[in-house]
Amino acid sequence: MQLILTFVILGLIIFLFMSNRIRADLVAILALLAFVIAGILEPAEALAGFSNSVVIMIAALFVVGAGILRTGLARKASNLLLRWTSNSEKKLFFLLLVIVASVGAFMSNTGTVAIMLPVVISIAVSMKVSSSKFLIPLSYVASLSGLLTLIASPPNLIVSQVLVDHGFERLRFFDITPVGIAAVITGIIYLMIVRKALLPNSNNKKQMSNTQLSPKELIQHYHLDENLHRVHVLIESPMVDRPLSELKIPALYHLCILKIDRKSAEGRNLLPITYQEMAGPKSVIHGKDILYIQGSKSQVEKLAKDYQLVFETDQSKNDLVSSQLGIAEVLLTPHSSLINETIEDIGFREKYNLNIIGINRKGTYILKDMSNVRLRFGDALLVQGSWEEIELLSRETKNVVVVGQPKEHASVAAANGKAPIAGGIMLLMIAMMILEVFPTVISVLIGAVLMIITGCLRNMDDAYGHLNWESIVLIACMLPVATALEKTGGMVLLSEGIIDVAGGYGPLGVLAGIYLITMVFGQFISNTATAVLFAPIAMNAAMNIGVSPYPFLITVAAAASMAFATPVASPTNAMVMTAGGYKFSDFLKIGIPLQIVMFLVMMFIIPLIFPF
Repeated sequence: MQLILTFVILGLIIFLFMSNRIRADLVAILALLAFVIAGILEPAEALAGFSNSVVIMIAALFVVGAGILRTGLARKASNLLLRWTSNSEKKLFFLLLVIVASVGAFMSNTGTVAIMLPVVISIAVSMKVSSSKFLIPLSYVASLSGLLTLIASPPNLIVSQVLVDHGFERLRFFDITPVGIAAVITGIIYLMIVRKALLPNSNNKKQMSNTQLSPKELIQHYHLDENLHRVHVLIESPMVDRPLSELKIPALYHLCILKIDRKSAEGRNLLPITYQEMAGPKSVIHGKDILYIQGSKSQVEKLAKDYQLVFETDQSKNDLVSSQLGIAEVLLTPHSSLINETIEDIGFREKYNLNIIGINRKGTYILKDMSNVRLRFGDALLVQGSWEEIELLSRETKNVVVVGQPKEHASVAAANGKAPIAGGIMLLMIAMMILEVFPTVISVLIGAVLMIITGCLRNMDDAYGHLNWESIVLIACMLPVATALEKTGGMVLLSEGIIDVAGGYGPLGVLAGIYLITMVFGQFISNTATAVLFAPIAMNAAMNIGVSPYPFLITVAAAASMAFATPVASPTNAMVMTAGGYKFSDFLKIGIPLQIVMFLVMMFIIPLIFPF
């Protein structure tokens, strides 16, 4: 009875996945509940997927990928690739797949996709094309590259161990490489041929319709670069030790001091640290301060002459945005109490602890003498201050609406200049995985933690915000399906039946039968679980017909990696499904023909390299 129930539930899962009417992660949760309610799985068995090292590793890899994206490392890599390919989409497509295969030879396909995902998305945005043209191929080639070396995929290690357990010599590091090279070349050729005909061109709104301006773009749009000046306060300046309210600079010079850079006192063993402070009425000027002043250059020159200030030679405008301070655009709501009030009267600085440094009125930018400007509905205000205050303002919904995502911009600003650190962490993580210093999941967790403590990610909230919970829940809930099939005897029943049918066609027929059943079940359970279940069956089949077990075990490793037909066939498919805006049918349309091609190639290559 339980066997029948297991196949009924499995059939419903497949139907719901294919119908695409219910989110994939919800289908997976429903399946998990069904197995428990039917008494097939104990609650502990059903929830075991959430403690599985693969699920933990995927979560950590999302954090590592976020660090790569935040620091600009992904954009640097994408710009380099774009230069190499001269913005040719075809050349770029080919080169990306070759790079994915090369990286995937030395680390898991999940790790490869997590590292390359932000790079590919950055490239798609730069070229103004949909990421859906790249992400399924990224996942497929990453899976195929799992056959390039012994450590590239868990199934390789599993079949090697089964060989050792039965008294055979284990697989060496590059024994499986010829099979992997054939698989990767075949996969790349196939994807190059079908990339225009079969790959979807989804308009991922999240990616393609992003019209929000970054802080640096806001600086350009408001022409702040033409009205922003940096001056150095000399120690003997009359401005020293006086608050800005006493100096009355806005009234006398029509200027606005936006920010103060100040260095801490240097002790014997203490290096100076630069502090940034948003300028306000109570700000007291110190000697050696650097002031960021908004206004006409002639007025700034007059102020500099009166107070012994020196213009900085490096007039960098991007310094207005930093890890502590930033800018954002704010819109007035229709019923805002600020409408028809002057900036001087509303006390914006006192109320929100932010400066208004510009007004966009239907495309006309007001940057000078703003104190007496009366605000109108439709005005956009450019505000400046600490990121924390901007985030607090974004929760205000009565009077103003903050445009964009201040948390996102704050995180990018905090990680600015840390691309080399993120690159170093990524290389360290890969090295630890290749050298097997720690278990793979620990190496990835170390990489994720380093991304946070080095500032590549702003804080833990930033890290948690980049977890793709849909993928994580989907994978965790689908892992126990293998347990249900094993407990009820369904796996053995099907596998033995196919082997009995194929046995009459000799070793090649049995090899084809093992490949097909491994591949079919690999579309719904993890490649690791598939290899664990089918490697012993393949060994027994080889022993029963009196041939070498190597081609049969290699076949299990290869077929387990051919997870192309469903989004739940592989963690990498689940990872790219959301990012690329794919449907279940997209994987069927592209994956099934590739499965057929790879079956024919593997049935020729494996016996050739590993004779019976």
